[in-house]
Amino acid sequence: MTAAPVPRHQPPDNFNSPDSTNETPVSTLKELVARLHREQNKIQNLLSSLGFALRSFNNLNQFLELVPLMAARVTDADGGALVLFRPNGKVRLEQIHCQEGYACQDIRRAIEQAIRQNPQTRYAQAQVGDRPNSTAAYKSLDQDIQHRVGTDLKLFGTPIWIKSKEQGRIYVFSHDPEFSWTTMRQKLVQLVADQTAVAIANQQLTNELRQKERLDRELEIASEIQVHLLPSKCPQIDGLELAAACITANRVGGDYYDFIPTNYDRIQPSDPENKGVNSVPWSIVIGDVMGKGVPAGLIMTMTRGMLRAEVLNRHTPARILQHLNRVMYDDLENSHRFVTLFYSEYDPQTRTLSYTNAAHNPPLWWRAQMGKIERLDTWGMLIGLEADSQYEDAKVQLCPGDTVIYYTDGFTDAMNANGDRFDEENLLQSFQQACQQGYKPQQIVDYLFERVQQFIGVGNRHGDDMTLVILQLKSS
Repeated sequence: MTAAPVPRHQPPDNFNSPDSTNETPVSTLKELVARLHREQNKIQNLLSSLGFALRSFNNLNQFLELVPLMAARVTDADGGALVLFRPNGKVRLEQIHCQEGYACQDIRRAIEQAIRQNPQTRYAQAQVGDRPNSTAAYKSLDQDIQHRVGTDLKLFGTPIWIKSKEQGRIYVFSHDPEFSWTTMRQKLVQLVADQTAVAIANQQLTNELRQKERLDRELEIASEIQVHLLPSKCPQIDGLELAAACITANRVGGDYYDFIPTNYDRIQPSDPENKGVNSVPWSIVIGDVMGKGVPAGLIMTMTRGMLRAEVLNRHTPARILQHLNRVMYDDLENSHRFVTLFYSEYDPQTRTLSYTNAAHNPPLWWRAQMGKIERLDTWGMLIGLEADSQYEDAKVQLCPGDTVIYYTDGFTDAMNANGDRFDEENLLQSFQQACQQGYKPQQIVDYLFERVQQFIGVGNRHGDDMTLVILQLKSS
């Protein structure tokens, strides 16, 4: 009996068998794809967790604790380490992590010994160099660590770049002889390094902002103190009208002016409101510390205190500046700063103005009866220039309507957009015009500040402190 023919395209009996040679590649491919998806999801979750930590953690140390762990996880390494380069040149092992079942003692010891036994500058040079130089410098650190841990442990390092400077390294290490530093692993660790750089940069920026806020507050306090040290109002002096104003270029300035009663002994005890102070001689002083800002403000404060103490000795103006210079010389020499100072005393009984000058801008004296302006000046060196400087006394007799303007060089040095200075000639002309118009002291102050502002341009800031003091004898 003849057997039934087999159909031409009938598959073999083992076609659906698990051992089929056609099925095996398909299942293997499916398993590879599934594993690839699992790896991608794992890496994405790890990097997402690191990103969440970057956004959420307020404490940098909490974030840095995760860095070696994440670097090890995304590369399937046995562990990871974070080394940071401090601004002071110190190199420090910040964090280390080993996967479960591995001890970190040996790798920790190797990294710490490599850091400790190599010269700091060998690695700190990278902080001031560009990327190629810093890369070469830190490769020696990698090689030193690798030498100490031995060939059984594979070590790979990735730089942490912050503002184009290498400020740390992330290491991953593995005991697996098949572990290789693939391009993908390099990129993944670099992603971790970049997020670490962002976290460190954010912390540095936060610290800078906090420091700036602290400095701003200190400047605000210094400014408030200085405002209280300058006269809050002009005193009432028999036969005189006074006005004054000081505008600082910064919140703390180096300009100084003061009104000081020179003889409290003439004030009667039966005068509880000190009305008798109006008839005693008064010191009227203006000064300028070289420089601006807090250092100049501190010296201005020191000058004020020492001068007020010296005035109580009731010496002549020249002797007062001589003593002041001698007392302040050492401090000014150490600070490399000097003080210009014009010191005068007005006696309401005699209407005389006695004065001396320590290289300050000479005040301008409007002589009302003659309709002309003269300068009040004497020879004398800057306060703090020489220990034994001598100063000259002079005096003038003031008449009704006479006006004296004390000023600092912030006025004459004020510049417009073209670089032109307001200079003394413009100040003299403006002062003369104000006196010819019969302006009172406060009107003169307002007028001169307005003229300077018009000169430098509306809305433009002055580059130096500007101070005015106006003294005017009443006409009747």
